[in-house]
Amino acid sequence: MSTSTAPAAGPPRFPFSAVVGHDDLRLALLLNAVHPGVGGVLVRGEKGTAKSTAVRALAALLPSHAVVEACRFGCDPAAPDPSCPDGPHPAGAAGGPRPARLVELPVGATEDRLVGSLDLEKALSEGRRAYQPGLLADAHRGVLYVDEVNLLHDHLVDLLLDAAAMGRAHVERDGVSVSHAARFLLVGTMNPEEGELRPQLLDRFGLTVEVRASRDVDTRVEVTRRRMAFEDDPAGFVARFAPDETATAARLRAAQAHVSAVAVSDRELRRIAFVCARFDVDGMRADLVITRAAAAHAAWEGRDAVTADDVRVAARLALPHRRRRDPFDEPGLDPAELDRALADAEDHLGPEDDPDPDDDPDPGGPGPDDPAEPQDGPDGSDAGEEPDDADRTGDTPPAGGDPRGDGGTGAGERAEAPGSDGTDGGDGGDGRAVVVGDAARLHRATVRKFTVPGLGAGAPGRRSRARTDAGRVVRPSGAGATRAADLHLPATVLAAAPHQAGRGRRGPGLLVHRDDLRRAEREGREGNLALFVVDASGSMAARRRMTAVSGAVLGLLRDAYQRRDKVGLVTFRAREAELALPPTSSVPTAQQRLSRLRTGGRTPLAGGLLKARAVLDAERRRDPRRRPLVVLLTDGRATVAARDGGDPVADSRRAAGLLAADGVHTVVVDCEAGHVRLGLAAPLAAAAGGELVTLDELTADSVGDLVRETRSARAA
Repeated sequence: MSTSTAPAAGPPRFPFSAVVGHDDLRLALLLNAVHPGVGGVLVRGEKGTAKSTAVRALAALLPSHAVVEACRFGCDPAAPDPSCPDGPHPAGAAGGPRPARLVELPVGATEDRLVGSLDLEKALSEGRRAYQPGLLADAHRGVLYVDEVNLLHDHLVDLLLDAAAMGRAHVERDGVSVSHAARFLLVGTMNPEEGELRPQLLDRFGLTVEVRASRDVDTRVEVTRRRMAFEDDPAGFVARFAPDETATAARLRAAQAHVSAVAVSDRELRRIAFVCARFDVDGMRADLVITRAAAAHAAWEGRDAVTADDVRVAARLALPHRRRRDPFDEPGLDPAELDRALADAEDHLGPEDDPDPDDDPDPGGPGPDDPAEPQDGPDGSDAGEEPDDADRTGDTPPAGGDPRGDGGTGAGERAEAPGSDGTDGGDGGDGRAVVVGDAARLHRATVRKFTVPGLGAGAPGRRSRARTDAGRVVRPSGAGATRAADLHLPATVLAAAPHQAGRGRRGPGLLVHRDDLRRAEREGREGNLALFVVDASGSMAARRRMTAVSGAVLGLLRDAYQRRDKVGLVTFRAREAELALPPTSSVPTAQQRLSRLRTGGRTPLAGGLLKARAVLDAERRRDPRRRPLVVLLTDGRATVAARDGGDPVADSRRAAGLLAADGVHTVVVDCEAGHVRLGLAAPLAAAAGGELVTLDELTADSVGDLVRETRSARAA
C-alpha cells in the first residue's frame, strides 16, 4: 500500500542532521531540494546503509507551502495551474498551508495508482467521467520516494521519470485526457545485488550516489550509538538535534530563494561541456544536469556565481551512472580521472582574463569541443583505442577444433601451463583456474534469444509469451473487470444488450450491471529463470571450449539483463556439482562469480543435472510463476554415477528425464570437439525432451537466432 504523509504526522523521524557519514548522499538530496530541475537522486547501496532513513528525514526539512482549498492537485493560490482538473481556480483563491508531503511508491503499484484512472463504476452507473488522481498528483510540490526502484516495472519507471523531467503528468487513457502539474523531488533507492536498471533509465536520474557501510570502527560505533538512543527516546533524540535541523532548513530555504539568481558564466559552461565530452557521455542531459547541480551547489554555499569547484562536485555526482553503457561496465567514477579532465579543461580554457581563450595556434588541431588529443589520453596513452592485442586475446581457433579431440592448446592460443591440457582423468583435486569471463571482448552478436514454449504468467519481462496486465488484448474473459484498463468494452456491451428490455430501458444509453462486465485478457512477455549447467570436468577444460562456453554464458547474462531475467549457474566436476551462482538479476554479481571457474577431474553429469533440479525446485517455491529454462553445456561424457555401483551414462539420462517430467524446458549445447566425436549429447537431449545445438551454432556470429527459431517452430 502506498503512503502519503506530512513530515509532522506520525511518530518522530530520525533527524537528517543525525545521519552519520554519507556526505555525498546528503549533499545530493539537498541539491535536488534546492533545484528540483536537477532531476532526482538514485541511491545505490548495500542493504542496511540508511538509504531510506536519509530520504525520509529530508522531507522534514522542506518548507511548507500554500495550497488552494479542496484542490486535489495541490495548486498554489498565488499561481494556480490553469489546466488543473479541479480548476480553473480564480486568482487569489482561498488557500491554506500544507507541509511538504513524502509520497512512497511501492514496488507492486499499478499504472492506475501512479497516474490516476477513470472511476469505472461511476462511469458505467452514472454516465460521467470521474477522474481519480494518482500518486503523481499527491507528490506535487513534495517528495516522491521509490524504494527498490530497480524492481519496479520499466514502464512505470518511464512514467515517473517523464513526469519528473517535464514537471507535468499527462494521462491519456480510458477515454480520459488529463494534464496536471507534478513537480516533485524524485528519489529512488536500490540494492544492486537485486538487479540493475537499464542504462536508458539510469540516465534519466539526475544524480547518483553509491552508499556503503563504513569500515571505520569509530564511525560504526557512532551509528549504533545514535540509533539506539533514538529507539530508546525518539522525542528526546529529535529535540537534541532540533537546532541543527532548524539551521539546515533555514539554509535550504535561503538557497532555494537564491538559486535562480546564481550566474553560470560561459567559461563554466564550456568547462562542463569539455568534461562531458572527455567522458564520452551520450546526449546532452549530463551537461544540463551538471549545470543545474552546480548552480544549486553555489546557492547552497551562498555564492552568486558558479565556480570550478561547483562544477567538480556536480560532475562527481552526475557522471558515474552515465558512463555505464553495458551491464558489464563497472559503475563509478575515478576521482583522479575527473581531476585530470578538469585540469585539461582548464588548460584548454586558458587564463580566466584571456580575452579570447579559444584561440588555437594550430587550426587543424582539436578545439574546446573536441578536447581529446588524437595521440595521447589523460594518462599518456591513447584514450580512444585499446591495445592491438585486446581483440586477439579472445580469438577463437578455427571451427575444426584441435585434432587431438580433447581441445588441447593450439598454436594460435596463448601459452598455458605445461601439462594443463584438461585431460585429467582423476578426481582433479581443486582443479586448475581458467579465466573465462572477459566480457568486454564478447561481441553482441553472440547473444541468442531463448524462449520457453507455451504461455506463462510470470514476472513482467521481455522474453517468453505470458498473460500480463499490460500488452495486446487477445480475447475477452467472463471474469469481471476491476480496473478501467481491464474492461473489454465490446464484449461488455454484447453481454448487456440482450437484457435492456427486461431492465426497463426507455431512452438512450445502456443499462449495465456488474455481471455484464468482461475482462480483457492481455498477452505480453515475461522474464524467465535461465539456469546454466556447465560441464567443467577434464574433458571440457580445453581453453578453446571453456572460452567459448564463457562467451555463451556471459552473452546470455547481458541478454538477461535487458530482458529482466534471473540467471543462475551450476557447474560440475570431479565428484560433485556446486551452485556457482545462485539465481540472480544482478549482472555485476554474476560477472564476479564467473570471472574464474575451477576445471578438471572426472565428469559427474548426473550430479550436475540433479543439482539443477534441486535449485529449480527451491526457486519454484520462492516464485512459482517464473518459468525456468535450463541450458546444459556438455560434451555428453559421464564418468561418475549418481549412486554407488550405478551406470554414469544411464544415470545422467534418467536425471535428464526427471527435468522433463518436471516440465522444465532444456537446451543441450553439444561442446564436443575434434575429429572423433562420440555423439553422446544427442541422446541426453532426447531424454530431456529438449533441443540440441552445437557450441558453434550457439556462438558463431554468422548463424541466425537458432534457438528462437526452433522455439517458434515448436510453439507453432
